[in-house]
Amino acid sequence: MRRRMKCMISAVIFAVCMLTGTACGKKATEETAFSPKMDTASDASVTVYGSYSNFEALESEFERFHEYYPKVNLSYVYLDGYNDAIGNSLLSSEAPDIYCTFYWMWGNPDCAEIFASAADLSDSDAGIDLSCVREGIVRKTDKGEVLMAPVLSTSFGMLVNTDLFKKEKMEVPTTWGEFLEVCDTFKKAGYTSPVMGYISDEPGSLEYNFAYPSLCREAVTDPSIRDRFNDLDAGSGELMRPGLEKLKALADAGYIDVEKCTKEIENNYDAAIMRFFEGDVPMLICSGDVVSGTKKRESQSESFSAAPFAYRFYPVPLDEEGSYVIDTVSMNFSVNKNSPNKDMAMEFMRFLISDEELGNMASVKGLITTARDFSPDSVYAALSETPQDRMICSTEANINDQAIKQFRSAAHQVLVGEMTVDDAIASYGKD
Repeated sequence: MRRRMKCMISAVIFAVCMLTGTACGKKATEETAFSPKMDTASDASVTVYGSYSNFEALESEFERFHEYYPKVNLSYVYLDGYNDAIGNSLLSSEAPDIYCTFYWMWGNPDCAEIFASAADLSDSDAGIDLSCVREGIVRKTDKGEVLMAPVLSTSFGMLVNTDLFKKEKMEVPTTWGEFLEVCDTFKKAGYTSPVMGYISDEPGSLEYNFAYPSLCREAVTDPSIRDRFNDLDAGSGELMRPGLEKLKALADAGYIDVEKCTKEIENNYDAAIMRFFEGDVPMLICSGDVVSGTKKRESQSESFSAAPFAYRFYPVPLDEEGSYVIDTVSMNFSVNKNSPNKDMAMEFMRFLISDEELGNMASVKGLITTARDFSPDSVYAALSETPQDRMICSTEANINDQAIKQFRSAAHQVLVGEMTVDDAIASYGKD
C-alpha cells in the first residue's frame, strides 16, 4: 500500500455526457446549493481507498470540499492489488472511511464482506440526494438499501481517428453494413488492421468491449435466457451468438489482425492509447476508461505531438439500425459503516453526490458523469445521438460476474481461432 495525497483546483468545470438527461431514469429536479450540516471547524479525517494509481479528479473534490470544511484532512490511498486487498483492509486497523466498489463485486460471494461493511447511503439521516444520479445505474439490495453510489460512468465503443476517415473520404459508420464497408476500404488502402485493440480474455479486452453491448441487448430482449445464462445453464450460451459471430466475421475478413494487435498492444490502457496515437489506427475498440487517459498522453506521444489528429469516441454499429449504447458505472463509492469518521465521510458523500460535483469529477477524470443532468462533451458527443430505445443500462441487462467471465473466455477463443462459434456456445457453462 502506498499513500498518494495530492490536491488540485479544477479551473474549468464542464459536464461530460453520454446519453440524454432522461436516460435510465427520470428528469432531474432542480438542485439546491450544498449547505454544511456539521461544524465547519471540525478537524476530522477522511481517507478514501481506491484502485487508481492517481486520482486527481477526486483530489479536486477534496479541494472544493475544503471550502466548506477547511480543517478536515482528506486523503486518497492507492491500494496495490486492490481487488484482493480491499476486503482485508476493511478488517484492519487502517480501514478506509470511503472505498471504491465495482459492479463486478455485486452479488459475488467472494465480495460479501466488502458490502457487509458498507453503510446504507439511502438512509434518510445521511441526507444524500441520490435522485440526482441516473436511476438505472444505482444498485439496491432486496431491502432497498444503497451500499454503493455511482460516481463515474463509462460505456463501450471505439476511438475513431476522424482525420483518417477524412483522408480516405469516408464517414464514420452508423450501421453494421457500413462498418464492414469501411473496414474493407481501409484494408484495401493499406491499413493492415483497420480495427485494433487489446486482445485478451481479461477485462477491458477488444473482445469484451466489442461484443458486450450485443450480449446486453440479447439479455434485455429475453430475460428468461438471461437468467439461465447467469446460472451457467447448458444451452443458454446462445445469448452470445450475435456478438461472437460478428467478432469472428471481422477476424476472418482480416479487419482485425490478431497477431498484430497481440504484438503491438500489451495492455488496454497505456499501450492501447499510445498505439492509437501512432496515427495509423482507424478504429480502436475500447471503453470510456481508456478514453479518459488520452488527453494526458497526447504530449507523451512523439508521433501525436509531431502530427496531431482529431479523434472521437463512437459506439460500434451492431446491426442495420445502428448501435447500442451501454450505460454502465466505472466506479462506485461505499462508506465504511464501522469507521470512527463515518459522519464526516457521509458528509463528504452528501457534498459529492450532486450534479455539479459529479460533473466536475467526471470532467477532470475524462469519463462520463453519473448525474441525470448533463450536456455533451465533444469526445463523447456521438453517444448522445443514439435513439433512446437503443440505450441500455447494464443494471437492466443484469449479467453477473461468473457469466461475464465465461463470455470473455468464449469471445477470446473465437477471435483467436481456438474455437468455432458453435463450439463456444456448446461449451458455455462447462468447466
